[in-house]
Amino acid sequence: FRRVLFRSFDATFLRSKWNCIFGSGCKGVHDTDTSHLAQGCCTHGAHFVDDEDVQTVVMASARLKKRHWQYKKQGQRDGILGTDDGATTTRVVDGACIFLNRPGFEGGAGCALYLAAQHFGESHIDWKPSVCWQLPVRVDWAMQPDGVEHATVRRWSRADWGDEGETMAWLCTEGSDGEGAYVGEQPVIESLAEELAGIVGQHVYVRLRERL
Repeated sequence: FRRVLFRSFDATFLRSKWNCIFGSGCKGVHDTDTSHLAQGCCTHGAHFVDDEDVQTVVMASARLKKRHWQYKKQGQRDGILGTDDGATTTRVVDGACIFLNRPGFEGGAGCALYLAAQHFGESHIDWKPSVCWQLPVRVDWAMQPDGVEHATVRRWSRADWGDEGETMAWLCTEGSDGEGAYVGEQPVIESLAEELAGIVGQHVYVRLRERL
């Protein structure tokens, strides 16, 4: 039984009008502006948090049709999993995640898992790797001497990307770099309601929204 206390929240970010602008000006995570590639943060393979996370995506990928997934043939032939410094990830094909449909694909550009979830009327949380559906929200975990984990819920920062974060052309959540992404119609506490509830639980989310 895991005991968790959500101790701290980035209220400034949760009240902000941040909005994902994938395919609409997102500069990507390369060292230079690569808006034209429409890769967003999908350039690298997504890191899985555990075996359950892997199985979620493996089972979801089996439901993808050719109309959903540009790289279905490659996925069936060579698999969907890769590694990065020993960690299990989604495989990278042609310079980005195997599930990223490129601009011009008739089934639609963007994440094939996300697009298929929409097609079937299901939540993308049940289809995508955890790190992907949670972005741009990040949770820091710290085990305490009493056996209770303290969780801090915040936005991603350059430091979270390691050395790569120092050379990125931009980061959509941080400082003046990300100003172009703070263009939503709702605050994050509302626009990412499903994702936040998935991270902290519905009860905590309701209390959080009341406080904010």
